[in-house]
Amino acid sequence: MALYAFADTHLSLSSNKPMDVFGARWKNHTEKLCGLWKNIVSPEDTVVIAGDISWGLTVEEAADDLKLLADLPGTKILMKGNHDFWWTSLKKNEDFFKASGIDSIRLIQNNSINVEDFTVCGTRGWYSDPQSNPHNNCDNKKIIAREVGRLRMSLTHALQHGEGRELAVFMHFPPVFSDFVCRELVDVLHEFGVSRCYFGHIHGSYKLPSVTVFEDIELHLISADYLDFRPKLIKVSQKQ
Repeated sequence: MALYAFADTHLSLSSNKPMDVFGARWKNHTEKLCGLWKNIVSPEDTVVIAGDISWGLTVEEAADDLKLLADLPGTKILMKGNHDFWWTSLKKNEDFFKASGIDSIRLIQNNSINVEDFTVCGTRGWYSDPQSNPHNNCDNKKIIAREVGRLRMSLTHALQHGEGRELAVFMHFPPVFSDFVCRELVDVLHEFGVSRCYFGHIHGSYKLPSVTVFEDIELHLISADYLDFRPKLIKVSQKQ
């Protein structure tokens, strides 16, 4: 049994969103992703996908993409990214999965999920770097405050239900990247003693280190194209 990390699948089986406009590595990325996944992930494993899962605008439009993921080996834990417009509420999504017979997908939203030696938790986060954020007309302070609250709820849930497991935090946006630091989110990671955080969102930067360290927190880049569509192994469980 193993835990893997991944982000930014950007599936579009029911919408016209070819990803190869973002570079050659994205050509036929869905087929590449599925092939590598099946070679790497076993049915007993778990894969966390940290956002930007489907281009569908509603859960019905995203259904084919979600069913594709559901049919891949292993349990999938999904989190919301900035392009996941199909994601409404935890209950509505779970009701849709139940009605559609999808039973291999679980969701993180203000909660946490125990996976072997880890408790998986996190939130979307927010990338408020004024030099690169396309959402500069938004109220960044308000959005960050909301994401801080969601992260704190997820981590609190983890402490209450994790039974002492290591906290593995996932965000879609990087809490730290280059000169950008979302101080509010980093402070919450320190508050709960988080030592590792996984993030996606960053594309096309293939020479970046896979892991950096900021204030004793390991930051792992897991964007699908950065990983060349191979889920990243976090740990093989020693439990039998």
